[in-house]
Amino acid sequence: MSGVDDDLRSAVLESEADEVARPVVVSETGPARNRPRKELALLLALLVMGGSILALVMTSFNDAAIYSKGVDEVVQHGADLQSKNLRVQGTLVKGTLVRRESPCEYRFRLKKNGSEIGVSCAQRMVPDTFRDVPEIDVDVTATGKLAADGHFQASEIMAKCPSKYDMKQRAAAGEKAPHGGMPPGVAPAAQVN
Repeated sequence: MSGVDDDLRSAVLESEADEVARPVVVSETGPARNRPRKELALLLALLVMGGSILALVMTSFNDAAIYSKGVDEVVQHGADLQSKNLRVQGTLVKGTLVRRESPCEYRFRLKKNGSEIGVSCAQRMVPDTFRDVPEIDVDVTATGKLAADGHFQASEIMAKCPSKYDMKQRAAAGEKAPHGGMPPGVAPAAQVN
């Protein structure tokens, strides 16, 4: 068996000697040389695409942003807010709600912290809770843009409805409900014992 081992050992030594004696040729145009260029091109393409997407997203959201301000803030900083989409919050000034038929438009005034602003809204439909009720303050939120003359052009109107619990307390104190009759199960103050 030692003869087989000797033959195997000599074959291994012979093959190693051939490997050492054979020159190694490095090709300058082989796949290893082109790989860094391809990786760099791919990296640059991905960076350009990512930058383009980021720029598109950032410029798109500037027009979609809505700034929520009170009437007093809009009056105070009106010049800075003219080109922006706004959501103005305030209380309806009593006796100012007017509806024009042709063209259909609602005009009213909002107030907050001593400041007032005129609002117009060209809509046929407004919320049921948007009413000028003498006994109750109606909180209104108008979404739109501020005109150059300081008048607010609303595209959407939202009015805060008093909660049913608030109305039960008011009914017990003898006040009328702003949008219809008394809440179910509540008797007027004169009938409460």
